Amino acid sequence: MDQQKTFFQTHVTASHIGTRVDRYIAETCPTLSRTRIKDLIEAGNLLCHGQPLCSPSTSVREGMILTLTIPTDPPTRPQSEQNIQFSILYEDKSLIVLDKPPGLVVHPAPGNETGTLVNGLMAHCGADFVGMDNNRPGIVHRLDKETSGVMVVAKTEKAYLALSKDFAARRIDRVYQALCWRVPSPAIGSFEGAIGRDKRNRQRMAITDEHRGKWALTHYKTLQVLSGQIAFVECRLATGRTHQIRVHFSAHGHPLVGDPLYLRRIPAVARQMPDTQRLAALDFPRQALHATRLGFTHPDTGEKLTFETPLPHDMENLIKTLQ
Repeated sequence: MDQQKTFFQTHVTASHIGTRVDRYIAETCPTLSRTRIKDLIEAGNLLCHGQPLCSPSTSVREGMILTLTIPTDPPTRPQSEQNIQFSILYEDKSLIVLDKPPGLVVHPAPGNETGTLVNGLMAHCGADFVGMDNNRPGIVHRLDKETSGVMVVAKTEKAYLALSKDFAARRIDRVYQALCWRVPSPAIGSFEGAIGRDKRNRQRMAITDEHRGKWALTHYKTLQVLSGQIAFVECRLATGRTHQIRVHFSAHGHPLVGDPLYLRRIPAVARQMPDTQRLAALDFPRQALHATRLGFTHPDTGEKLTFETPLPHDMENLIKTLQ
């Protein structure tokens, strides 16, 4: 067992009642990122009155005595791998902006310990990639494995903390493009609903009550109607929940084309499409979702930066077929 050292101990006061424990610790101790704090809590490094408290979402109560310990042996770092392919849009000493291709996992996890974007970043950045001391160095936000598009990754602790706070405070401009079944009505609107883990399938998320999930809001605009039954849409995230666009569109009767988790049956409207277009849409091998724009404030200069990426070839070709 790794030896540990006490990082800090605190008594919760009345002014913080109801705050998530990971958020409370992040506010109390700004030298640790919230992601790092969450990892420490889930690993059993937070004690409440001497007993392990392993859920980062636990609400704090007045009088709680919280003790956070940190292993003296740092966690295993991902190995660098030279053969990971991604396009770099911008890079400086603090951050890197890239275009993630579909099929690339962002960071190591059980079942995907190698071959991830992080492994490629370790090789690309080398000694400059000081990152954070966990298996997700520099990762301030994620895209699903089969979702393509623009991402920003921090290369320093300062950039990591600043960008993480901006994401948490919803100060990031995020625009996605997607193909969904059935044309939304109205053509411009919003989908709202708390998102939490699906009780019947832990790999899926679902619309749930706000006690079990987190409030989420997605704005959308229909850009084009294809083959009469499929919509090419633009989505803007007001919040950033796991699978948010995929869950919101599926829950409102517009599952994304090719979605392996939330498109559970052949849509009835597919029968109304010509054979070529119907088969092209039904055979699309991934969720047709692309992060097309990302805007944020540079953590060092304060400059407003915006990056855009075109649709990948597979989505572009599908749209041409559906036209």
